[in-house]
Amino acid sequence: MRAAIIDGYVDEPSCLGVPPYISPYPRYIHGMLKELGYNPLYITIDSLRKNYKLQKNLRGFDLAIIIAGIAVPGKYIGGNPMSKKELFSANFARRNILVGPITLELSRKEKEMLADCNIEVVDFPFEKKLVSLFDESVEFSIDRFAVAGADVVRQHPDFPNVICEIETYRGCYWGRCSFCIERIHSLWIRDPRWILREIKALYDSGVRYFRLGRQTDFFTYLADFSREIPVPDPERLKGFHRAIWRLCPGIRTLHLDNVNPKTIAEYPEESREIVKTVVLYQTPGNVAAMGLESADERVIRKNSLCASPEDVMEAVELVNRYGRYPGYNGLPYFLPGLNFVIGLRGETKETFDANYEFLEELVEKGLLLRRINIRQVKIFPGTPMEKEGGKRLRKHRKYFFAFKHRVRENIDRPMFRKILPKGRKITDLRVEVEGEKVSYARQLATYPVLVGLIGRYPGGSFVDARVVDYGQRSVTAIEAGLDVNAATVEQLEYVLGKLSREVYIHRPITSERELEEIAGREALLYFTVGAWKN
Repeated sequence: MRAAIIDGYVDEPSCLGVPPYISPYPRYIHGMLKELGYNPLYITIDSLRKNYKLQKNLRGFDLAIIIAGIAVPGKYIGGNPMSKKELFSANFARRNILVGPITLELSRKEKEMLADCNIEVVDFPFEKKLVSLFDESVEFSIDRFAVAGADVVRQHPDFPNVICEIETYRGCYWGRCSFCIERIHSLWIRDPRWILREIKALYDSGVRYFRLGRQTDFFTYLADFSREIPVPDPERLKGFHRAIWRLCPGIRTLHLDNVNPKTIAEYPEESREIVKTVVLYQTPGNVAAMGLESADERVIRKNSLCASPEDVMEAVELVNRYGRYPGYNGLPYFLPGLNFVIGLRGETKETFDANYEFLEELVEKGLLLRRINIRQVKIFPGTPMEKEGGKRLRKHRKYFFAFKHRVRENIDRPMFRKILPKGRKITDLRVEVEGEKVSYARQLATYPVLVGLIGRYPGGSFVDARVVDYGQRSVTAIEAGLDVNAATVEQLEYVLGKLSREVYIHRPITSERELEEIAGREALLYFTVGAWKN
């Protein structure tokens, strides 16, 4: 029996799965199929698109399980997620099963159409239902499947340069926000012993990059859930981190995802200790994604949002207090990120003003944000927003674009100048897009900074670079320690401006003193002078 797992990629409020990330789902499914006696092939949708021979061979397989679903759309450079259109035109194995958040978007008619295309739909969340399709006698255990399926990462085309998303818990203790799909999950807290086994199995398979994600609030992992707002347990979280490093001392990235600002506002002392633990035991460049959604009190009330603007400001201040200082890779250790959602119930023109005023106040206080995510609400069946629909999105379209542009120009760009000042060295940038004059690279991290790297660099290579300029949500950089005699005209111009011509016509430059005399002392920060041989 030949089986394949086709990863069409997922992106959810609490789960990243577009390369360089790999979501937990392929690992769970791989472990399950191994227990059922299969030896499944793992294929990303990008690999499948490029390989006609593989497409043809796949038609002879007995089984294909397809994972797909972009619940919170973004812009991707690491991979191109599978679309509905692509799914309907697919011709995979003899038996095909579709899983993932994409099933939340399918109408009854679309499911019937997929059935006609020989694709069975297993509704999300799918894991337990999927097992029952094959053998109801098999004991269902995500924990066990996660450990057994860890070695599937070796089949990823980017391996070992993948970030494994680790599920700590599922569901949301609040579960009332009008737009969010997390309400579909029953609250399930994973045993830390199983998570440690999973991380160790991945580590033994060669993984060195991890994100403790797939939960709505990392600060409430291992917390006391007997209250409406769970009480964090900083000592248990500290012990959990220590155990990770004891088992896996060579980890290169350990980051987290979501943090609910309400937890920090409600329990500032416990949260302060957790922030300290994150700064000490996780790696620099870390981001706590916080859901503000809206700073308009009317919108907050009508959509049952969890945190108030005051809660969020308090949370941002606490994370800044300990996390804003730069680490060994050039990025601050730990900074907040804010999420805005546009198109919610009760939104008016004044909502956009309130949102912008909140950001202005944050800037006036000298606080740093690593990212500001502004997205239009996506309407899912079964959520309160289903009845509302997208009428406000259409009505407020011009306000949305105006607000977004204003934030990108007036908040994001100046913020980047503070977080990554000119000349700052950023290490371990992995090139994802090779260009003729500009290549694009990012660190293997949670919400990494996009770096436009001046020059042509092969995809998959690693480069250290120094910041020279800024985009709206990105920085421009040149390779650190670049030999001035080997630098391209574009690289010289980006750093030296008009002086680049003087440097160019005087090459070969034979000493740092000569370089300083021609271009000034600042040039020595960006360029080296290699040993010159006649």
